[in-house]
Parts: sequence; structure tokens; C-alpha cells
Amino acid sequence: MRITYVGRSFLDYRVPVFRALSERVNGEFSLIYCADYVPEPVQAKAHAALGAGAIGLRGEVRLWYDADAAARLANTSVRLVYQPGLLRSIRATRPDVLVADGFFQWTTFALACRLRYGTPLVVCYERTAHTERHAQWYRRAYRKLVLPLVDAMSCNGQLCVDYTVALGVPRQRITTGHMVADTDGLASAAAAVTAGERRAIRAGWDDPDVAFIAVGSLSVRKGLWQLLDGWAEFVRARPGNCRLILIGDGPEEGRLKARVASGGLDGVLFHGRADYEQIARYYAAADAMIMPTLEDNWSLVVPEAMACGLPILCSRYNGCHPELVHDGVNGRVFDPLSPVDVARSLTWLVDNRAHLPAMADASRRIVAAHTPEHAAGAIFDACRLAIAHRQGPAHACSAGA
Repeated sequence: MRITYVGRSFLDYRVPVFRALSERVNGEFSLIYCADYVPEPVQAKAHAALGAGAIGLRGEVRLWYDADAAARLANTSVRLVYQPGLLRSIRATRPDVLVADGFFQWTTFALACRLRYGTPLVVCYERTAHTERHAQWYRRAYRKLVLPLVDAMSCNGQLCVDYTVALGVPRQRITTGHMVADTDGLASAAAAVTAGERRAIRAGWDDPDVAFIAVGSLSVRKGLWQLLDGWAEFVRARPGNCRLILIGDGPEEGRLKARVASGGLDGVLFHGRADYEQIARYYAAADAMIMPTLEDNWSLVVPEAMACGLPILCSRYNGCHPELVHDGVNGRVFDPLSPVDVARSLTWLVDNRAHLPAMADASRRIVAAHTPEHAAGAIFDACRLAIAHRQGPAHACSAGA
């Protein structure tokens, strides 16, 4: 089976999945991506993993592009891009099946190949009913129009499956589990952190009794304003030596710092951005992660932290919580829109400090079912479903077609 993955952009965590998928098909795997967009170090990792199978294209034309869209709530902008030579590059790989991310941007080229040449198409999908609650009419109309061309889909988890079925995709043509973190790499990196390094990091956090870490963009949709409201409730009701460490940067940074400086928010520390290669050190030094997002399809920092052995306090608006956060086992699910619930969850974890090692073990055990190999298997199974849906051998795109 020759698989061509049309993935305009990706980051470090995706490379192990591509490597595992390539191994599944004995190297008959091509990844076509935008070399203008994917960071150079990530491209280097992809080429090291895939060799000539990693194909970077340049010269993307942005017809309508909002660079700040990722920091805002979903469906508040539109991105339209055109990549010269993409269709030709897809055809040159002679795929038996195509895989694309979502419905927009570069997926339109995969859809064109499916329409013109009949190549089976898999769409890897992430959205949930919550993240799509404000989807514009034209998005819904476009999806309805192109869904007959999608032969199979691979979803993140159950909330994504529920939404995908609601769109009209038969459940028997859906696989789950395509989105995962680099769990093995992060677990190894965290295990390599020495006790001395951990003490040094915590000393920089003023040696807290309990260190909560929040990792991600300092943007509206990550729920950090709501987290600070809940933290204020927490420290007012239970003063003590706890710290909330915010790792990341973003458009809300100045305003969030001003909010903390205005008073009533003891113990909040801004770390700034951390490189991906260093993030495991901070997970290893913390006691728990808190993820207060207002909407996320499948927040990857959650499985990252779990792989490093952290209990998780997770927003109910994060699409990964049904699979990854088991209430009372490895953490707790809360409503970030309720400061009382945020404070109650923080208090619950502090009150259960004696059980942190058991919760850490539970996190590692749960995330062990969400590895790059599992993700590659989910995509591979979707490819088989797509080919079967086409009822026979795939009509490969070839240069001579």
C-alpha cells in the first residue's frame, strides 16, 4: 500500500507517527508539506525519519490568511491558501490512498485528486461539537458538499466521533486515535532529569509544597483568565505554599501579568516560552498539570504531561478528557467557567498529595494506550477502510494518468 499524506503543517510530536506509519507500509509512505510554514528543526526531524519520503514545497500563496487565528476561538476566521505544484507532487507519488488533515486548506487538493482520479481519501479529523458550536453556514455547507468524496475518517476520540457521525459519516468508516503526543520521547526525557535538576527548577519556583504547571499559548481560548479567577478563590480559601507556573507566551501575556500584579493572586509565576526539547524538564519538576482551556480538540500538552508522570486537572471543554482523564484516578475534570469549580479542583489535588505517586502511575498507564504506534495503526486502518470503500484496487494518481 502506497500512502501519501498531504499535511500542510505539523510539529515535532507528529514525526514519530509518520515514522511508524511509514514502517507499517515498508517505506511506501510520502509526506507532502509546506516548507514555508513548518519550522526548519521539525523539517530536519521529518527528513531524518522519512528520507526522500518527506517532500517540502515552497511558494505557498496566501489568498486569505489570518496569522492570529490560532490564538482565538474556532471559526472566527478563514484561511485560503494555494500551493503551486501540489497536485503534481501528489500524482508523482502514485498513491494507493491519500490522507489529509481536516477539510480546508491543502485538503482541497486531495479532494481534487479523489474527484479526478478516484484515489481513496482518508481525512484525519479533530473537531468536536463544542469546538464547532459556532461553525459558519458556509463551513457546514462545504463539509456537506465534500463528504461524499471522503472514503474514511480517523478521529481523535469519542467526542470527535460523535460529531463526525452527526455530520453524516457512517460509524463503520471511522477509526479513532490518530492524534497523540511523542509519549516515549517525553517519558525518556523526563526520566533523565536528575534529582538535583528537579530541585534547582523548583528552587526557581520558590520551593513550593505543590507546583501546578499550565503549558500553552497565553491566549483567550486557553482559559487563563478563568484559571486566574479560580486561583484567586483557591488562595483566598486556602493560603499556603502553592505555585501556579504558566509556561508559554502569547497575545494576552501583558494583560495577564497586569492582572497578577494587581493583587490577590499570590503564587502565580510566568516562565515564558519553553522549547519543545526542554519541556519534559518542567513536567518532571511539577506536581500536577492544570489545563483550563475554553475549547480544544485534543490538547497535546495533556498526554505529554501524563507521559512524564503528572496527574491532570482538565477542562471539560478539552476533547481529550473522556479518554485521558479519569476522575479520581489520575486527576479531575472541571468547568473553567466556574471559579468555584476551579478552586475546588485545585484544593482536591492538594488534599490528595499523598496519592500523587499513584495518580502519576495511573497517568502513565492510561497514556500507554495512546502512542505514535497506536496513532499510525488508526490511520493505517482508516486507509484500509477507504480502499475497501472504493470497492477494489485503488485508482492511483500517476504522472501518466
